[in-house]
Amino acid sequence: MNLTPKIIGWGLLVGGIVLIAWTLSSSYNIFTGQSSVPEFFEVEKEIAVSPEKSGSQDVQAQMQEMIGEQLKGILPADSLISLLNLAVWSMLAFILIFGGTQISSLGIKLIKG
Repeated sequence: MNLTPKIIGWGLLVGGIVLIAWTLSSSYNIFTGQSSVPEFFEVEKEIAVSPEKSGSQDVQAQMQEMIGEQLKGILPADSLISLLNLAVWSMLAFILIFGGTQISSLGIKLIKG
């Protein structure tokens, strides 16, 4: 009887469970606010440029600025980036949990094997 596959199987089982537990723990800490969301996307800083323009272009620039200020009141710029970061983290957490499940099931097959 060869014990090597069983030892490898136990290692894979424990490794998969540790991967799942770490992912769930990190997700819990993120969603309870104990740690911050990993930043996959960043907000670009706006550079204010005020070139000399003719009258009609100046009015158009003022209208765009007013619309931008109104949109900031409705939907803050950071909220969209935060939502995207949470979505990416959720997808990554799903992939990690799925991978941990596959690793653990391979370990179980080796243990039974």
